[in-house]
Amino acid sequence: MANLDLIIRNANVATSENRFVCDIGVVAGQICQIGEINQTADEELDATGFLITPGGVDSHCHVEQISSNGIWTADDWFSASRSAVCGGTTTIIPFACQHRGQSLRQVVNDYHDLATPKAACDYAFHLIVSDPTEQVLGQELPSLIKAGYTSFKIYLTYDALKLSDREFLDVLAVARREGAMVMVHAENNDMIMWMAERLLAAGLADPRYHATARPMLVEREATHRTISMAELVDVPVLIVHVSGAEAIEQIKWAQNRGLKVFAETCPQYLFLTEDDLDRPGLEGAKYMCSPPPRDKANQEIVWQALEEGVFEVFSSDHAPYRFDDPKGKLAAGESPHFKQIANGVPGIETRMTLLMSEGVNKGRLSLQEFVALTSTNAAKLYGLHPRKGDITEGSDADFILWDMNKEVTISQELLHDAMDYTPYQDFKVKGWPIMTYLRGKKICDSGNFFGRAGEGQFLECGRPPALDLPTNLPTRFDPAVGKFRA
Repeated sequence: MANLDLIIRNANVATSENRFVCDIGVVAGQICQIGEINQTADEELDATGFLITPGGVDSHCHVEQISSNGIWTADDWFSASRSAVCGGTTTIIPFACQHRGQSLRQVVNDYHDLATPKAACDYAFHLIVSDPTEQVLGQELPSLIKAGYTSFKIYLTYDALKLSDREFLDVLAVARREGAMVMVHAENNDMIMWMAERLLAAGLADPRYHATARPMLVEREATHRTISMAELVDVPVLIVHVSGAEAIEQIKWAQNRGLKVFAETCPQYLFLTEDDLDRPGLEGAKYMCSPPPRDKANQEIVWQALEEGVFEVFSSDHAPYRFDDPKGKLAAGESPHFKQIANGVPGIETRMTLLMSEGVNKGRLSLQEFVALTSTNAAKLYGLHPRKGDITEGSDADFILWDMNKEVTISQELLHDAMDYTPYQDFKVKGWPIMTYLRGKKICDSGNFFGRAGEGQFLECGRPPALDLPTNLPTRFDPAVGKFRA
């Protein structure tokens, strides 16, 4: 009998549903056998003493992307994907971001040109729709959805990206009709701008006032508005980077009513607080993101929502801008006000170990819940499962080997991105990804990266399963198709 490419012996496996010990056989980058394997392989690994989970799926990160104010992220496709795999993430889904006046199809082509020669892990694209013209709604979006771009993101804030409510409804109708998942950045732009103008007029310009301009109620209002518009069209939505109690209350209200509302949170809402924005000088700029981190009480509320299953997904929202760099956080000069500071924090490499340490190793989450939040649920929501996010026959051979007892103090020197700081500097964690396999090839071992630029594969996404939930329109008239139901 022919040899296998790889056998992992004595694998102590955790998936989103099960725990088991087995051998894992790999051929041509896919899992071909699970159980007791009596064959030989070109490469064998004895995994005794390690925990094995599916490769992570980070479904919210910004890679080689230009912001609405013209600042590029620090990470290109190579450094971001290198950092991802060294943290256990084997699949990333960044954004192909349309700015006003651009063809969405051309934007996708441009992002492929950036990604193809550099990506060191597998990847798909979400689309960011900021200019829903007749051409985009009638031709480009439907054809892109059919080509495997089955999710897109809508902004309700940022002047250069936000949609009006009417435009938002138009995009939701296309998603319902053509078969796509919609992600929403839910903050009320007019409230934020109104608050920011008054803060700056009062001479309150430090990074801490970024949080003052974006209190939880602006997220609460936009979250409720998102839920209501999605209910009107009867289309699933995922509300991204949820920060605290008030948005969580809206999401739980919707979920308890049986609405098709999903939610995501991120490390910054579990491990950072608004006090970090109040560090001396401009140090607080390192911790600025939107929505901003809240207080300690809200950290606990986000943890409780994770434990209760309110959140489907735990993503990084990796948005890296260097601090000591004239093209980074402080691109507007040495004394910028909070509206001029680049918005976002890095976290693509630390996402999984932070949750493993503080969630699993401290007893707040089971291993199955951890795997669901960091890998399987995102793969399912965005049409990549079972190829990604699982350890089962036929899945890609993407694995993380964890040393659950290894204690590490996080520092920027340990990480593999293009940044000059991490917001999690000096955090002590227990549970560390020792090895990462991508399609059966070891690409990271003990912090040493063995992958290559360009070996990541683009993934066409299938139809998101949430679209097949039962129809639940609020009236007999179906606005997505323009007809009354029988």
